[in-house]
Amino acid sequence: MNYHPLVMYIVEQGVPLQTLALLLMIPVVATLVAFFRQVVGIKAFGIYTPSIITFALLAFDPNGLKYGIAIFISIILVGMASRYMLRRFRLLYLPRVAITISIVALAILLILVIGAHFKRTGLASVSIFPLLIMITLAEKFVATQIEKGSRAATFLAGETLLISLIGYSLIRWDGFMILILNHPWLILLTFIINFTLGKWSGLRITEYIRFRKVIAHL
Repeated sequence: MNYHPLVMYIVEQGVPLQTLALLLMIPVVATLVAFFRQVVGIKAFGIYTPSIITFALLAFDPNGLKYGIAIFISIILVGMASRYMLRRFRLLYLPRVAITISIVALAILLILVIGAHFKRTGLASVSIFPLLIMITLAEKFVATQIEKGSRAATFLAGETLLISLIGYSLIRWDGFMILILNHPWLILLTFIINFTLGKWSGLRITEYIRFRKVIAHL
């Protein structure tokens, strides 16, 4: 299939089409996260974490999105349990995170072994790279637990998963991917959108919902 001449030129120079497409998707996903933060009011774990989780979920294909979600939830649960187990030892931050990541890695290995035992080939054949990306989530989760508490960390993890799933659906949409490959200049619109978001001074949608009774009396 022929795409935009610039895209075809880059591919002819030896850059894989899939790599090019994913690189073009990064500004889109980052802008999506910024939109949810500034306009909707969904914070998540910053902008970087939801973005890489989005591409990690994509990397689980063709094994299935359900495995990506299962791994994500498992990491959050194990990270939470690890923090409670290590809290009594009063360890410094970096050693504590190193132990947590080690526990999470072993837990994921156990899940893969169980998946292989029960012939869940999709789970057992998951590539190491999306797993590594997912495991890095443990550090962000632990840091948020220490700073804001387990409830806030869990809530932010849920928001991160929500944004990542929306981003996954967008970049998984063949029609949108074809649109970007046929019109790569559309990526420049993300700069305009982000400049606009950078000047945003209005209430977020979640704030309208939260303060709806106050606004109703204005």
